[in-house]
Amino acid sequence: MADGQSEARLLDIYLLMAQGDSRDALTKAEKLVRDQPNFQLAQLVYGDLLAARTRTLQSLGDIPEASARGGATALLDLKEESLRRVTALNDRPPPGTVPSQFLKIAPQTRHAIAIDASRSRLYLFENTASGLQLKSDYYVSVGKAGTLKNQEGDQRTPLGVYFITSNLDTKALNDFYGAGALPLNYPNMLDQRRGKSGSGIWLHGTPPHQYSRAPRSTDGCLVLSNPDLLAIIHSIAVRNTPVVVAAQLVWKPVSQLEDPARSFQSTLNAWRSSKVSGDVKKMLAFYTPDFSSAGKSLEQYTPLLKSESKALKGRDLELKDLSYLQWNDSAETMVVSFGEVAKGQRTGTHKRQYWIRSNKEWKIFFEGVH
Repeated sequence: MADGQSEARLLDIYLLMAQGDSRDALTKAEKLVRDQPNFQLAQLVYGDLLAARTRTLQSLGDIPEASARGGATALLDLKEESLRRVTALNDRPPPGTVPSQFLKIAPQTRHAIAIDASRSRLYLFENTASGLQLKSDYYVSVGKAGTLKNQEGDQRTPLGVYFITSNLDTKALNDFYGAGALPLNYPNMLDQRRGKSGSGIWLHGTPPHQYSRAPRSTDGCLVLSNPDLLAIIHSIAVRNTPVVVAAQLVWKPVSQLEDPARSFQSTLNAWRSSKVSGDVKKMLAFYTPDFSSAGKSLEQYTPLLKSESKALKGRDLELKDLSYLQWNDSAETMVVSFGEVAKGQRTGTHKRQYWIRSNKEWKIFFEGVH
């Protein structure tokens, strides 16, 4: 079934019910559950409409107490799923706004994803010539214990800036993961710096018997219906598609992001210039004392910085396919990706840096090849 169609059909049924047109609502609900028999929320609505032919309903899932007692938890989950779907689709992101994390996305990065855990919503953006445009959005489930993952097995979904690392072959997955799985790079370098543990955080689908899951029902992964997951898999590219996972997204007009982007770009340019100059002391001033890369301290990493600077032979350094995404919680951080290419060369090294702001100054605490 086409991406998003089942949810749109369900919301159309809700609208008909609100308008008092129970006859058309019942007809459409019957067709929806026939097409998607495992869509449990649609089945609940269909049941309500059938019951409404003989009695007045007070609310969604108005099941007699004796019948509802055994499935009380499942009923509450379905009511919460309904509320999340309706709220997210009635209260749309303001036109011309994007999540505040997306300061700069390279033109070569064709898509970006942002997830609002409070709304159980995943937003898929297309990166066009005129900037990020919201392409689609989908209902998504998060961890049983909510968000802010800290350790292995805590059943929480991590918050932060991540990247899709691969597209797992469905032949190697069991039915639990549905139509596929897109692993994220949790724990990222900021997570590791903070001592967070765990792994295997994926965007994945649902087993054949289940269309969607309750808003908080996973062991930490982000779970979509199979049609929605397939729509994402067919859109994105692995390795460079950013995925922002936030407790609650803050949407801002693009114009309001220009000043922080310009300010950080100035710092990045200064770092680039220091590397071109070959002034090691000036270059090292951009790195934190506790910098780490692949197990190397700043002292151990310094010879590589010197070697890279010397190899430029005075040529300027271009930062191609440049993206930077900000993440603000207890600290201000920036995740930066680029191709480091000496002027006159066609290729270079793809790098990712993690910056942290301390005493109003940006410093690099990780740098590595990606």
